[in-house]
Amino acid sequence: MATAAGPVKDSSKWARFGVYALSLACLLWVYHDFDWKGELPRLARIHWAWLAVAVVADILVYVTQAWRWNLLLQPVARLPLWRSVQAIYIGLFANEVLPLRTGELIRCYLLGVWNRISVAVVLSSALIERLIDGVWLILGLLLVSRSVQMPPRLQDGVVVLTVVVLFLAGLVLFAVFNKRFAIHITTKHRWSEILRTIVEGLHAMGRSRTFAWSVLASMLYLGLQLVPIFSMLKAYGLGLGLAEAAILLVIIRLGTIVPGPPGNVGVFQVFCKIGLVMLGVNDQTATSLSGLLFFVITVPLLAAGFVALALTGRNIREILHHAKEHHRSGTKSDPAEVR
Repeated sequence: MATAAGPVKDSSKWARFGVYALSLACLLWVYHDFDWKGELPRLARIHWAWLAVAVVADILVYVTQAWRWNLLLQPVARLPLWRSVQAIYIGLFANEVLPLRTGELIRCYLLGVWNRISVAVVLSSALIERLIDGVWLILGLLLVSRSVQMPPRLQDGVVVLTVVVLFLAGLVLFAVFNKRFAIHITTKHRWSEILRTIVEGLHAMGRSRTFAWSVLASMLYLGLQLVPIFSMLKAYGLGLGLAEAAILLVIIRLGTIVPGPPGNVGVFQVFCKIGLVMLGVNDQTATSLSGLLFFVITVPLLAAGFVALALTGRNIREILHHAKEHHRSGTKSDPAEVR
């Protein structure tokens, strides 16, 4: 007799196969006509100081994210910055080596376990993070559009992003300002305890004094993400500025918003190349820059994530197993599971 776990495992296997196939197809599309002999020597002529700036900024991005995360969760618990940084980098490492962005679950699980707070509340804080980022991206694009003509396809993507962000923001605001009614609705769901915890977490975080500071920290967080892109545009001497870097950032963020291959390899290069071509960069340079930008952004995350993971004494699949079991059962985890 077939068990319930059989179809789940099969679907998971096919999902992994699908994302790996997508990654390969994207890489083939990006590099199928790339002039390796002509473009690789160009790497020796780029301005390497700008590359160093990109790497440093990429590291600071996630330290800033940890600071913002602590501000969001301050009404629930005061968290040590180092633990938040460690959880984020372990999550980033997981995203780089495992498909479907499982690092998001891992980082929330680790922060909850280490600090003895509900993982459901931590997950709700991650949702707030994404919503704030979406709002800042939309506002940034509106400012950029006043000085740079955006491609029509990007304008369509912004419209879709705006609708999604406004819908989710409406749900969050409803939970923040109508706590009793929101809890009354969620108690009718079979996951009522988890949903009630999420609603209470959203209510506490959304009405706290530190929420405004976390919104401002998000502006710094997104601003730092511009630096690696701007630095690499400068390193290649393309004559593009911050406005073009902002457009490229949004194109990459929109293109990789759906969980996919490990590190979004292939998908990242596709949307980076598309964005660069839209900005007037020739096809060969766009291909070369998309690959180097991926390398500059990914390698520091892998290195820092590996160190953060090594300090736990566990491997990433073991932590993922604990996180999934916790998520399914909704039970409290023992902090000794992951030190």
